[in-house]
Amino acid sequence: MVPVAGRAASAEKGGRVRYRLTVKGTVQGVGFRPFVYHLAVKYGLKGFVRNDAQGVYVEVEGGEEEVKRFCKELCQHPPRLARIAELLVEVLPPAGYSAFEIDLSRAAPEKEALVPPDVAICPDCAREIFDPEDRHYLYPFTNCTNCGPRFTIVRELPYDRARTSMASFPMCPDCSREYHDPLDRRFHAQPVACPRCGPQLKLFDAQGRSVEGDWRENCWELLRAGKILAIKGLGGFHLCCDALEPRVVALLRRRKRRPHKPLAVMARDLEVVRRFCELGPVEEELLTSPAAPIVVLKRRPEAGLPEELAPGLKTLGVMLPYTPLHLLLLQGPLPLLVMTSGNRSGLPLCKDNERAWEELGDIADYFLIHNRDIVNRCDDSVVAVMGGIPAFYRRSRGYVPQPVKVPAGEGPVVLGIGGEMKNTFCLLRRGEAFLSQHIGELDTVEGEENLKTSLESFTRLLGVKPEVVGYDLHPDYRSSRLARELEAKYRFAVQHHHAHMASCLAENGAEGPAVGAILDGTGYGTDGCLWGFEILTGDFSRFERHYHLAYTPLPGGEAAIKHPWRIAVSYLLTFLGEEGREWSRRLFGAKGQELSLLEKIIAQRVNAPLACGCGRLFDAVAALLGVRWEISYEGQAAIELGEMALPPEEGKHLPPYPFAFEGEEISPAPLFREILADLARGEDKRIISTRFHNTVVAMVREAVARVVRSTGLATVVLSGGSWQNPYLFVLGREALEELGLKVLHHRQVPANDGGLCLGQAAIAYKRWWEECA
Repeated sequence: MVPVAGRAASAEKGGRVRYRLTVKGTVQGVGFRPFVYHLAVKYGLKGFVRNDAQGVYVEVEGGEEEVKRFCKELCQHPPRLARIAELLVEVLPPAGYSAFEIDLSRAAPEKEALVPPDVAICPDCAREIFDPEDRHYLYPFTNCTNCGPRFTIVRELPYDRARTSMASFPMCPDCSREYHDPLDRRFHAQPVACPRCGPQLKLFDAQGRSVEGDWRENCWELLRAGKILAIKGLGGFHLCCDALEPRVVALLRRRKRRPHKPLAVMARDLEVVRRFCELGPVEEELLTSPAAPIVVLKRRPEAGLPEELAPGLKTLGVMLPYTPLHLLLLQGPLPLLVMTSGNRSGLPLCKDNERAWEELGDIADYFLIHNRDIVNRCDDSVVAVMGGIPAFYRRSRGYVPQPVKVPAGEGPVVLGIGGEMKNTFCLLRRGEAFLSQHIGELDTVEGEENLKTSLESFTRLLGVKPEVVGYDLHPDYRSSRLARELEAKYRFAVQHHHAHMASCLAENGAEGPAVGAILDGTGYGTDGCLWGFEILTGDFSRFERHYHLAYTPLPGGEAAIKHPWRIAVSYLLTFLGEEGREWSRRLFGAKGQELSLLEKIIAQRVNAPLACGCGRLFDAVAALLGVRWEISYEGQAAIELGEMALPPEEGKHLPPYPFAFEGEEISPAPLFREILADLARGEDKRIISTRFHNTVVAMVREAVARVVRSTGLATVVLSGGSWQNPYLFVLGREALEELGLKVLHHRQVPANDGGLCLGQAAIAYKRWWEECA
């Protein structure tokens, strides 16, 4: 329902009236003004429409019934990409307009109009680029009002061509005619261009020498020859190669120093996707949506996909061509291409031509580059479907900067600056939360600079300056240090898992109190330990910790996360004593002197902070089962252990392993003892993995049930990266619903640290309201 506010002036029944409308939301760059123009002509109305920094401003004058029908249709059937957040209506005496016109845009200090996300090529433009009679034939930058770049090219609002990176491309007479014709679908499409006047592609080798000839033919020949291409796309560079050639994929991994982390692929069409992966209706809808994200799909074992694409996994991230360039490239001889982020491991996505030569020069053999600047870096979004429900792993291109409605009212602009991994930030303004694109890791100078420049761009686009900042409690996070350096009036340190809980509450329009089942890898706790398996109660103001997994030393601190076998040894020694020592030597004796040193570190508690993360529990079990002793990307052991489990419909009937409640702690000692017994008996490791998953579900169910009995609360929220495990999510939600609870989970933002900033902002706003307002 669109919120409508109004102020009426008297008008004779059935007489002539004038309505002044202010339309707020995503209404610029989506064909809203030509839509209004067509609608006004349809109902014989006079007046004008224009963009301004508030949104779209309309005055319509005519018969009262016609004006009312105009308003009704405007609300109920807006353009495909438009999102009306609010419609303000004022009824005024007639002004005597003689025609309906589209006025020039007007700027204003306070910017409430929203920049639309970048969207995939529409069917009309796709048809034109393959029509030899059309002037856009084979042009890789074809777009119209219904598709193309938006957020990635805009510098400031209002969203007009002069304020985008298209300003340097003067329109030819044909494009200008379309751009200025209210009846054309390219009317005021800011990136409108054609081969005569728009951006151009150029192919270079790694030494910077131009490769002459048809760019498509050249690229096809190079890809078939096993070459790796760096391709400048919509929000940054991709690294591209033949996805069906194992040798080439392995070469890309070696050059990029990315030995195991899954690589995304781009398929020519849905037929190719179905050939290699299982595709359900929800996944298909996501793939073909205007946002066109990467969708995580189950691979068909018989399809023969190279293991090198996603080592150790049964799934694969797949997307369809979402730009004309992609569509043209995929029409060649190769139906499936690796299309992974163009960056060195750990660094931000590369977006500038000169930087591409520097950063990707020893990875790519050739560079396909264009001369349209990317203003705002924006990586691909990643979505998975769990139990029929889409869940974000990464929310970025196609969705950002679309706001999330949250329960917050008037007040200052609030910044939630996010965490250290999978960083995003959030600007909260009058009940709208604007989450940034994926920023990524902040453990490099480049990553920190990416956060700073992206934040500057966002605040400029919205025309705001944060007065309140929420940041993570961890004393060493770079994001927290930056938050303390910002010129803000109020700052609030927010506990990591409280922020996760608040994030889920906020996106569901709830304020609490509720029970929170917060499962993730590591977050700094109020007791100085590293939390991560938390059963909380609370709201935006405060929280209380009721139960948690029992602590175990994390030898070497958070660096141990890269070595799951070390975490397994710590669990064995901590909870099984001498029996655990014998098992650790039996399982990990090959580590020799390193194992002996580790035992001393754990015994003496030297650089071994206490931790209780769900992710660390998964790491330990994965190491015991021989799934993964060392990892090369975050969460690798847990992800591979998760994929080892049976499908939920099969595995749910297996009994969980035992565990014990000891005060506020949940002891995993019985769990480990039984897993070791199963290993000794030679039990199928898929069964062990499945029973372990069922045990985590049982732990959460029992802990939540105890809290519900003591508090009377009837709502539970699921947040934290561990809930991105499909098995855990599907059976965990089912188990809690069986208790009669209302279960809230993430739908609009990631459950992992990519959603942390929303919770920080919601909590900071509430604390400001209670303590400072």
